[in-house]
Order: sequence, then C-alpha cells, then structure tokens
Amino acid sequence: MVLGSMAPRRRWLLLGLAALAVVALIAAGTVVITRLTGDDKPGGAPVAGSPTPSPIGTPTPSPSGPPPGADITGPLNLLLVGVDTRVSVPGWEPHSDAVLVLHVPKGLDRAYLFSLPRDLVVDIPAFPKAGYKGGKTKLTHAMSFGSRVPGKPKQPSTAQGYELLRSTVSGYTGLRIDAGAVLTFTGFDRLVNALGGVDIYVDQRVESLHRRPDGKYRESAPGGYKGPQQVYEKGDRHLNGWQALDYARQRYITGGDYARQRHQQQLIRAMTRKILDEGLARQPERVDQVVSALGDTLVYVGGRRIVDIAYTLGGLPENRFTLVGLPGSGVGKGSAYRGEQLTSEGRKFLTELRAGRADAYLTAHPALVVKN
Repeated sequence: MVLGSMAPRRRWLLLGLAALAVVALIAAGTVVITRLTGDDKPGGAPVAGSPTPSPIGTPTPSPSGPPPGADITGPLNLLLVGVDTRVSVPGWEPHSDAVLVLHVPKGLDRAYLFSLPRDLVVDIPAFPKAGYKGGKTKLTHAMSFGSRVPGKPKQPSTAQGYELLRSTVSGYTGLRIDAGAVLTFTGFDRLVNALGGVDIYVDQRVESLHRRPDGKYRESAPGGYKGPQQVYEKGDRHLNGWQALDYARQRYITGGDYARQRHQQQLIRAMTRKILDEGLARQPERVDQVVSALGDTLVYVGGRRIVDIAYTLGGLPENRFTLVGLPGSGVGKGSAYRGEQLTSEGRKFLTELRAGRADAYLTAHPALVVKN
C-alpha cells in the first residue's frame, strides 16, 4: 500500500497514529504537543536543524515470528517535546514549550503521563558538544542551549538540543529516558478534522488570545491582539481541528501554564480515545509508512523502533492511562520572577513513581489526578 494513494481521512489518521506511537504510545496517534503551546502563530516549516528520519525496515512479522517489540517488558520512560519555532527568525533556537513524560511500569499494564513546567528551575548539566558549561535556569532553555553548534550560529540542531534536555529531565526526575520525540506542527487541525473532531470536557471558561469565533486569526495590536475572541465555555464540547489546537494553546487564563498543561493532557486523552476506536495501534506497517512520510517535522530518538514501542503498548487499556498534574509555584525574590518549582507534593510523586508506588500515592492525593 502506498501512503500517497490513501484517502485524505485515512492518511491524516495514520499521521496521528505515528506521532503518538513516538510519544505517548498507548495505542496511537497524536501530532498534538507541537505547536499547541507557542504563543506565535502556527507555521508549517520544520524545526531548524531537524534531521530526516532514516527509513525503518519493513516491520511486519512473519506468521510464525514474534510481533514487533515482543521482548519489551518495561519499565519504559518516553519523553515528548513540543517546540517553539519562530521560522521567520534566522537561526532561531528551538525552545521546549511542552515537556511531557510517559512512564510505563514493568508489565506494561498501565501508564502515567505528566508534564513539567516550561519555566521549571532545574540544574542543566554541562554539555561540551554545544559549548555549554552548565547552570541553574529554566527547563525550556535546555533545548536551546543544547542546540547550539559551535561555528554554526545560524544552524541550531534540534536533535542535539534534545540530548541536553533529555539529560536534564532525567536528572530532575530520576527516570532513565528510553526514547523520545521532538515534534513541530504541520497538520494538527487536519488530523483532528480527519478524526471527526474530538469530544472534551472544557473545565473552565477559556478566552482565546489568538482566534476569532470564525477561526481566523485576530489582528496584531500594540501589546497584543484586537477584535472578537473565540470563547470556550465550561462543559462538554465537540471541538474541530483549529478549536482543539487553539483551546490547548491558551496560558493567559486562570491557572496559567499549569491549566494549559492540564488541557494538553486532556486533549491527548481525547484523541487517544478516538484513535483507539479505529484499531490502528497494531498495524505496524502503517506506522512505519507514516513515520517516513513525516520527514523532518519529526525527530525521533530511541534505541528501539517506533513500531516496536507502538505495538507493545497498543493493548494498554485506556482506563489504565492516568494523567497526573504536578502542582508548582513561582520562584523569585520580591517582584523578580525566576521561574517555577514543584511543590513537595509534586516532587514526592516522582519519588513514589520511581519506587513503583504511584497508584497508592495518587489514591492518597487524588487532586493530582487530572479528571475529565
């Protein structure tokens, strides 16, 4: 089957399958946390410095052979990064605006997805490859500092930036990162539309900074934008492509970036439910084809093939996929803002997760579980 001959709906459905196979991987599909988060208008260009993934061999097992990833038993820790790319600025360094970790314990019978604040103050280790000496600063800068290529100031490397971000996240969480992906946005709205939209519970009133009610972009004005605003009222909603993207981008709302992280996670779950219904998680040849078609809009970094991980986790029950919101607060002196820090309750979750006691901890701290 040739990807280019597929009907548009199926082609975009598989595009989503490939992306979540790379990242959250509980069954299939999402090109979600890519341009979900940036405050600039979404564009279609790839991340600067992103290499084109090399083709993956035909993954279809022989009738008598084991399925892809049959030897993977867990635990698995997968890192998904959505980057802020300003394609109009030459040499713009990628910033990690969305950092999510999927932890799948040994046995592969459950999964926990949590976000780290983009402004989380962390220790970023020295990274000689980029000429970075290390320091304590916001998590979002790890990707940027790591992407710098000595002697090539206008050619940042996203794959190299991911290396430093991975080390930083691993050091902060205490989790070994087994695989990860960096994604840009090229067709999220078309993907959601191909799925027939998504059903999501809007848990607070959200006014869009970027869009008008007709979906067009608001006009730029000194200090922001002007004109009518799209509003997402609280309650059960069916969102089309541009609405889903727009809703999950907003952070100048009650709860700020923590609310945005929650909305991103809820959107991932809504899309996962849609794609589970399509039964595509265990069709590895389609995952393979779509990953190749993504080209340089996707940087995948891992020791195992995407299809191995996707197939392995394709049978994970949706009700064993727990979204966790880690609470935090601002750091600084007086009016000088330095960034964010997790509360003791949030940091303790990471300790309990490493120890295999996440379920008990979440039972004792139910407010950490993202509902709806």
